[in-house]
Formats: sequence, C-alpha cells, structure tokens
Amino acid sequence: MLNHYPWWKNTMVILVIVIGFLYALPNLYGEDPAVQISGTRGSEVTEAQLVQVRNLLEKEQIAYRSVAVEDGLALVRLLNNADQLPTQDLITKALGSDFIVALNLAPATPAWLNAIGAGPLKLGLDLRGGVHFLMEVDMQAALAKAQQGMVQDFRSSLREEKIRYSGVREARDGVEIRFRDQETLDKAMSFLKRQHRNYTFTESSSADQLAIIANMSEDNLAETREYAIAQNITILRNRVNQLGVAEPVVQRQGSERIVIQLPGVQDTARAKEILGATATLEFRMVDADADTRDAVAGRVPAGSELAKRQDGSPVVLKKQVILTGDHIVGAQSGFDEYSRPQVNISLDAAGGSKMAAFTKDNVGEPMATLFVEYKPTGKKDSEGRGLLERHEEVINVATIQSRLGRSFRITGIDNAAEAHNLALLLRAGALIAPIQIVEERTIGPSLGQENIDKGFKAILYGLLALLVFMPLYYKKFGLVANFALIVNVGIIIGVMSMIPGATLTLPGMAGIVLTVGMAVDANVLIFERIREEMLEGRSPQHAIQQGYSNALSTIADANITTLITAIILFSIGTGAVKGFAVTLAIGIATSMFTAIIGTRMLVNWLWGGKRLEQLSI
Repeated sequence: MLNHYPWWKNTMVILVIVIGFLYALPNLYGEDPAVQISGTRGSEVTEAQLVQVRNLLEKEQIAYRSVAVEDGLALVRLLNNADQLPTQDLITKALGSDFIVALNLAPATPAWLNAIGAGPLKLGLDLRGGVHFLMEVDMQAALAKAQQGMVQDFRSSLREEKIRYSGVREARDGVEIRFRDQETLDKAMSFLKRQHRNYTFTESSSADQLAIIANMSEDNLAETREYAIAQNITILRNRVNQLGVAEPVVQRQGSERIVIQLPGVQDTARAKEILGATATLEFRMVDADADTRDAVAGRVPAGSELAKRQDGSPVVLKKQVILTGDHIVGAQSGFDEYSRPQVNISLDAAGGSKMAAFTKDNVGEPMATLFVEYKPTGKKDSEGRGLLERHEEVINVATIQSRLGRSFRITGIDNAAEAHNLALLLRAGALIAPIQIVEERTIGPSLGQENIDKGFKAILYGLLALLVFMPLYYKKFGLVANFALIVNVGIIIGVMSMIPGATLTLPGMAGIVLTVGMAVDANVLIFERIREEMLEGRSPQHAIQQGYSNALSTIADANITTLITAIILFSIGTGAVKGFAVTLAIGIATSMFTAIIGTRMLVNWLWGGKRLEQLSI
C-alpha cells in the first residue's frame, strides 16, 4: 500500500517526539533565586548551621522556599531575587569566615523529572550570567623559582663531576658559585659552559673571593616567561574541567594576564577559591635538633625556619626543599587502613628519583609536608601590580620508614572533603608562578534575561511568520509543516538539555533560528515536488510517494554540506562560534527527522490509503 508506515516506524517517531518534549519540559519550570553555603577547604555544612540559617531568616522576616542540603551543598531557596543580596550579607556575618556564601540560581525541576535525569538547558555567560576573571601571573616569582632551580642544578652537576666549591647561592644579578682556588674555578667554568648552554657564565673574582656569576640568557628568560604563561593556562583549564563548567573560556591576554569566563557556574565562590589558589606542596626535613620554644622566641637555627601546623602548634623546618609540587603527576583522595582520610601522590620520573635519593640516606628522620599558598595582600608595588603573601601550613609530619619512590601517601588530614580539595588542586597541577585575580566581573541575571528575551522574540517572530505563511501557500500541507516546525524546536531543546556539555548561548539562539528556516525549506522542496507530480498527471497517492522520494536526495545533499560546515566550526572555533555550531548541528539532524520522517507519518495518517481526486496543496 502506498503512503503507509509500518506500526514500528510510527511508534519510533512518536517515541522520539515524546522523549524530546519530556526532556525539554524542565525548561518551563525556571529557576529559584538562591544562596549557596559551603565550607572553606571542603568542610561540610552541618545541621546546626542549617538551623541557625533558618532562625536568622525567620527573625529578619525573609520569605524562603526551603533550606536544605542538595548535592552536598547547603542551599537556601528564596521567593524573589531582591532578597538574594541581603540574605547573603546576613548569612556571611552570622557564619563567619569558615563558610563561603555565594549567590546561585537553583533549578526548580520537579523530583519526578530529576529522577529520569531531566534538567533545564544550560545557558551561556551571555544568557544566564556568570563570572569573568582577569588573572595576572607574577613573573618575578616565576624567574625567582627558575633561579632556585639553577642553584640546585649547579650543586648537583658540580658534585657529580667532583668539583669542589665553597658555596652556591642566589645573588642579585644571578647565581653566585664560590671557589677556593683559581684552578678549580677554571675547571668549573669549562664544565658549566659545556653542561649548561642556556646560561651565561662570567668570572667575578676579587682579592678575597673567587666566584662565577651565572645568568639566564635573553632567550632563556623569554622562554621562562612564555612557559609560565602557557603552563598556567593549561593548569587553569584543568582546574576548570575539575569544576565541571560547560564551555569555559581560558585564554591569554597580553604578556602576563589570563582571561577566564565561567558561564552558568553553580558555585562562583568555589570557582574563585579553586582558580585563585596558587597552591603546591613542599617536602622538607624537620629540624629535630632545634628547640621549639627557642624558635618561637625568635632564636631559629641558621638554615631553618619556623612553621605552624593546622592546629597552630609550631614546628621547625629546614629551609632546604626536598621536592616541590611541580613533580606531582597524580593525586587521589582516599582512606587508609584505619579509615582516616589521605591523599595518594604519584611523582614523575625526576621527582621519584629525587625522593628516592634523599629518603635513602634519611630513614628514621621526620619529614614534613608543607602546604604553600599565595594570597593577595591588597597592596600594590611601584608598578601598580598587586602583591602576594606566602601562607604556609604543615599538614603532615611523618617519620621516613623506608626509601620512598614515585608513589607515596599524605596522611594527617582533618576530613574527607579537605582531602578531596587538596587532591583536586594537586591533580590539576601546581602553578608555575603565583597568580592573582586583578579583575572580577559578574554578569548579572538581568542582562542575561534581556538577551534571553531578545533571542526568544527572534525565534518567536520567525516561527510565527512561517506558521502564517505555510497554511496560506500550501493549505493543509502547510499545517503539517507547521506541526513539524513546532516539534523540531521542542526536540532541539530536549536534545540540548540531555547532552551534559551542551550550553545555549546567544549565537546558539541564532543557530536555532537558522535551523527553523532550514526545516521549512525541506518541506517546501517536498511540497513543490508533489505539485510538479500532480501537474504531470499522476494520482495524488503517487504524487505524494514520488514527491518525498525524489526530494530526499536534494534535501540530504544540502543538509550534509551544512553539517560538515558545523563540524568544522566546532572543531576550530572557540566560545560563541562553538555554541552556534552545536545548535546548528543538532538542528540539522532534528529538522531532517521532522521534515522528512515526521511529516511523512502525518501525511500518511491524513491521506494515505484513501481514494483522492485532489490534494489540499
């Protein structure tokens, strides 16, 4: 029988439409204005704090929907946007600095939709709002760190070559290597020039001192700066990925700055904490011979310094750094055999060799794990750059039981959430140089809502124009095309809501408008072909059959070429271009489905298997 679908094909089309609209449904429920509470360093919010927040809101007569823990975070759902900022200020003052209080927009999706994994469409920075960070890399710290590496390299090289030196230290204009006699200096000069070709070596001798001054070459300085920026960008991208932000922008601006845009973030405070943290580890020996009370009084032995544990108790550490976080390639949080939180560390080959060589000769000695973080001081230098302050905290002191290799563990951590946060920072990478946020811009929901309204009007007006034109020109077949257009838009939204990484941006809305036009274009080709078949004297049933069959190749060719273009745009584009490419690609697939298979099913229901003299086309 002509123009008849088997039952399974009808069932498939109906099922696709139902699933598409089902997953598009959460977008109708909107979002609740909310305030989000999370503990610093990953600590959890307890029921006591929730009760405190409820009492505070009731005392200040602020109406709220709920105060509860959702997805591991405390969320205060409010009734209107105007209460967000006052509520944030109240909770911040009440809970203090141990908690991070941030504004949020919480999806109001019903529980039965959440149960099947349906959620609202993620909106980009230009639609939903979000956070824009401008971060500056501390190049002086990067160069100082490279200089420290030079000191270690020269000591190791000279020892291996068995060239005796009296001292290697950082100097104002480079690294100074001292010797006791001219013959050793000449031997060292020849060796170092041959071994370290990236540095320049000059003799700096006087009557009472024989020394070599080592400096980075201009090419090496430029390479160090470029490496600091490139590596920090890579690490920040890793940290953004750890946060699970869809379609972030992480790119270089100028010689020392990095731009980060986080659209639709669920936790802006946590994003700032993770991205802004210049955190790493240092492994150092504990000065077991030092008297802690003398050190607290200011009498610290030469070559050592005073540090503090998490509980504030003092501990004296040797200044020599055994290993830094630069060599960490993996970090996973977990639990030890006594169910206490720990972080399992994996080192690269060079770090494993250093750790093995040092611990081999220091079995039985205490070694400390020092957590180092750079925080803004609020002050600026003569060039207007913000100054950072180094904060140190001893998170673990353990006795070296045996020679360590590329894998070991850190214990003594307070809770599992803190272990998870520490592992995240270390896994994402230790920043090559400290960075600080020099500009933070929040794009509010009001501006995003204006863009949404304008984009929605563009889609609505374009859709209405087509809904009016098609029935006027193609009569009943025009109504079939209108049905396909509406279904197409619904399935596009449903599919994008189902894809975890898909984000709708303003250019993405333009892609939807374009696919609406392309969808009706396919129907126009089919309907015009049916008209031609009717003019050539074919029966209505044969005209419908031939119209769909003959127009298929033309529609496929046009859509496949556009799909290839969308794939190329997505592959090489960034930001807004990718957003446009995603909606365009999804729209092409859904429009072909609705315009060819969907309308054919409806046409078969209305006209298939019937004796017809004319068609309303």
